[in-house]
Amino acid sequence: MTGDAVEDKAVENLTEAEARDELARLAKVLSEADRAYHAEDAPDLTDAEYDALKRRNADIEARFPALKRADSPSEKVGAAPAEGFAKVRHAVRMMSLGNAFEADEVADFDARIRRYLGLGADAALAYTAEPKIDGLSLSLRYEGGSLVQAATRGDGTEGENVTANARTIDDIPQRIADAPQVLEVRGEVYMSHADFAALNERQEEQNAKTFANPRNAAAGSLRQLDPAITKSRPLRFFAYSWGELSEPLADTQTAAIERLQRMGFQTNPLTERCDGPDDMLAHYARIEEQRATLDYDIDGVVYKVDDLSLQERLGFRSTTPRWAIAHKFPAELAWTRLEKIEIQVGRTGALSPVARLTPVTVGGVVVSNATLHNEDYIAGRDASGAPIRDGKDIREGDWVQVYRAGDVIPKVADVDLDKRPEGAEPYAFPTECPECHSEAIREEGDAIRRCTGGLICPAQAVEKLKHFVSRAAFDIEGLGAKQVEQFHRDGWIKEPADIFALRDSYGSGMQQLKNREGWGEKSAQNLFEAIDERRKIELRRVIFALGIRHVGEVVAGDLARHYGTWDALNHAVDAARPAMERHREAEAAVQEEREAAANDGRRARIKEVQEATWARDPQIAAEARAAWEDLVGIDGIGATAAVALVTAFAQEAERASIDRLAKCLDIQPEARPDTEGSPVAGKTVVFTGSLEKMTRAEAKARAESLGAKVSGSVSKKTDIVVAGPGAGSKETKARGLGVEVLDEDAWLALIGG
Repeated sequence: MTGDAVEDKAVENLTEAEARDELARLAKVLSEADRAYHAEDAPDLTDAEYDALKRRNADIEARFPALKRADSPSEKVGAAPAEGFAKVRHAVRMMSLGNAFEADEVADFDARIRRYLGLGADAALAYTAEPKIDGLSLSLRYEGGSLVQAATRGDGTEGENVTANARTIDDIPQRIADAPQVLEVRGEVYMSHADFAALNERQEEQNAKTFANPRNAAAGSLRQLDPAITKSRPLRFFAYSWGELSEPLADTQTAAIERLQRMGFQTNPLTERCDGPDDMLAHYARIEEQRATLDYDIDGVVYKVDDLSLQERLGFRSTTPRWAIAHKFPAELAWTRLEKIEIQVGRTGALSPVARLTPVTVGGVVVSNATLHNEDYIAGRDASGAPIRDGKDIREGDWVQVYRAGDVIPKVADVDLDKRPEGAEPYAFPTECPECHSEAIREEGDAIRRCTGGLICPAQAVEKLKHFVSRAAFDIEGLGAKQVEQFHRDGWIKEPADIFALRDSYGSGMQQLKNREGWGEKSAQNLFEAIDERRKIELRRVIFALGIRHVGEVVAGDLARHYGTWDALNHAVDAARPAMERHREAEAAVQEEREAAANDGRRARIKEVQEATWARDPQIAAEARAAWEDLVGIDGIGATAAVALVTAFAQEAERASIDRLAKCLDIQPEARPDTEGSPVAGKTVVFTGSLEKMTRAEAKARAESLGAKVSGSVSKKTDIVVAGPGAGSKETKARGLGVEVLDEDAWLALIGG
């Protein structure tokens, strides 16, 4: 499958492997875009395209949390400082903002805040709403009322020292009164439309470089090595926030901004206090109406919780505050012709339809492809013939409306039936794989049709090998996607174990490899050495590298921590196989019970049927049930991932391939945390009910850092159940089994707070 194929797929239709590849692509593209935007002041993506990329990345991470990368764009702010300026480390990190694109996302933002704070829907909760200026972030540090330092955001942790340049901006006061001893004022450097036009006119007269937009002009002007050039540029500054403070500015965001204004800073006059989502959206509409008449660029509205004590309670995620969000303006729409529908095949065999369009500009970006999701979306009806939500009767030759909003891949918004070409036929979705011509089947309940060719399908075989050598897997220096494709095409690598046989098979004297185009003796030797270095490898990397569906980086790490060694994992998976088969039988039985399968009691019904099958087979219950329940009980695993894992190891051909690989490796046991003196080291803990003093994620992380295993279910192996208000069947089961049950206070007392 080509890279374009993954780009052309909607997030909801990505397989896990495709999502992993797409996250890798997005990490690279967004990193390059950040560098171009923040460090070079020469963005190669429009704001709409950049936002769409970030949103797609976030949506994929939300759907596949196990795949979140160490270098995830959602964990980054800006870009590393450029050379030429001294570096400044921010006393308080300069964060980015999460984005909202639809009105219901603003309501969701308010609901999340209320849930976190424990506020009811009717409780008073005020916000501020202010225009989001499209400029360059700047932090101004005042000590004793004097400006002592100005720094760009950089990567959020470290920026560039542009103090001399900032002193030339009229909107930035050199001294302020009635200020804390230490005050970092944060805001946006920008250029007005009128000043931008005048600047470009002067640049043209002097045969100098003109700027693409006011943001580029402002950023390039502020980051001049010669302050005299900055002084000649008409830069302005809006203050909207703060960093380090020696004492609070006020009790609310509104009062703090008013105080900054009294100190002499320019603040945005369109900033307004709002009482809840309806008021926020109304002000958003008012700002959007004025957008075309404002003399500066904005790309949305920023909402912030007004009460600063609540902001402090809400705190921060890794790169964004919980108490603020940017509501972006919508992307544009455009009409164009759908020339052809093509099918791409993913690593797991998923057949994904892509619309090839007559190129059209949408939101400043030329669009030539759009996702078509799946065959039901194209047909407008599901397999039973019932109309589906948002489904279209889409045909080749149709005029379609496309849009870009919250997703990097354009989508089809509408079809103009009045312009449909005469004789246009409904699209017939293929029932065989276009790559290997194997049958493509669609399982009941699955929206995706998949190729059954497996390793004989070139699209799947190559992508599995690419995943194996990916960064989070084996990450072999010199053996990337391009080399894997080349070696597979030439028959050198058909499965992962072949990689570790390359030296013996093709490396005698390195003659065959070093004489290949792009290779020499040194590069061949480096490759063989890099492969040998990876024979000794961490357990979690091996598990992840196998490319098992639903087993991403996080799940691989959970499995590695739980079982510790490769042998223990193998033994547990083999032991659980009979119980897993009973679980699948139970799933199939419940699927046939249509009325049960359609309601919320499906999981309980599966458990009921499973219990019945185990009761009829004591041998299964005695030997396999414990292993299965231990596996599915690992917090974050569950039955779906467990079935995928056990099934992969149970398939004769795939297991043989895994075993051949393992013989090539020295798989290292999972490192254990230093838990000397921990009262819960080695114990299995289950959290149930509502926790009032910490989130469930915080509780899990703390328990694991103390050497405990956190499980999602109660069994005889459970040592402690921490039961908060609302605890139900898990607490009841624990007491029936004689498991120690603690409330949250007792748990905190046990672990030392």
